[in-house]
Amino acid sequence: MSSNQIEKSVTLAAPVSRVWRALTDAQEFGQWFGVALEGPFIEAETVRGKFTGPLDEAVIEQYQRQAGLEPAPVNLPQESSTFCTVQTIEPERYFSFRWIPFGIDAQADPHNEPTTLVEFRLEPVADGTQLTITESGFDNVPAHRRARAFLMNTGGWEGQIRNVKQYVERD
Repeated sequence: MSSNQIEKSVTLAAPVSRVWRALTDAQEFGQWFGVALEGPFIEAETVRGKFTGPLDEAVIEQYQRQAGLEPAPVNLPQESSTFCTVQTIEPERYFSFRWIPFGIDAQADPHNEPTTLVEFRLEPVADGTQLTITESGFDNVPAHRRARAFLMNTGGWEGQIRNVKQYVERD
């Protein structure tokens, strides 16, 4: 793993069809990810949403410290904003989108910021489904934001992989 890519993998005790639905049904995705999305995931379309989890400046400051960073200002959107732009949907195998990494960073420019590619790969295994989440393209993030975006999203994906596991295995 380099500083250009984050990769997390987990075996989920759920069939591929269940995991696929949790990843690609916008309502279900929002439940485990902590975001209220305003529309479905459709290739080449942008999806707007608002984070619903316990995000406030104190929580983000704590996450930054846990990542070994000095806390820096953030902009927590009060209203719906662009969440991602869907890239590819290959049913029950692959789903990807682009977004601004650690987009709440006060130094992020939502109109000109390079995006990273988030990929979800599913593979059936004896115990259920192997899910691999990869986020790449951090080398394109402006140098003044790169390390913070990488470290914050690394921690974020560690939490999200636990969330999706709990979500699909509860059924």
